[in-house]
Amino acid sequence: MAYEGEILNACGVINIDFSDAYIVAVSGDGPNICGHLLIYSPKGGGYYFHVTGDPTGKGLGRLRGYPMYMNDAGYRRYLRDTGKTELRRRPVNLPNPAGAFLYVEKLLSEEWTWAVLPHNCVSFVEAIIDAGGGSWGSYSNCPALATADSVSQRINAFYRWMESGVYGVYGVPR
Repeated sequence: MAYEGEILNACGVINIDFSDAYIVAVSGDGPNICGHLLIYSPKGGGYYFHVTGDPTGKGLGRLRGYPMYMNDAGYRRYLRDTGKTELRRRPVNLPNPAGAFLYVEKLLSEEWTWAVLPHNCVSFVEAIIDAGGGSWGSYSNCPALATADSVSQRINAFYRWMESGVYGVYGVPR
């Protein structure tokens, strides 16, 4: 069985600090082309949080399980064991990191029912961001799309690339 993280069975075991947070999209497995979404906090030891259902369950029993966490080494193991790759990592502003901390502790203590699109990894991450006063939300419950660059971000990146090329051609210092 592939490693998907640890279940938190007691409060205060890990130091969670959401004053610096990121959403992390990874590739999917099997028929899942949308990928998977986690939330990451590098402070306090560096921890990833996500929900997958019950990795040990069979059939419909797989749809209900405790959310999990993993440290940086566990995340690398998770990617290796599941054959996933990181698609992108985006910073997310949480004005109330204590609210996100309390909410993630609450979520980790309750079983989560996985319902594919309406109640999945994206809604789990959105709930934590909302509890932290953040405003990031997915326009689709597909992590690969939800974290992709917007059209305006792509245009700005193109213009920066063009400008850099022009400066390089004419030897203009930046």
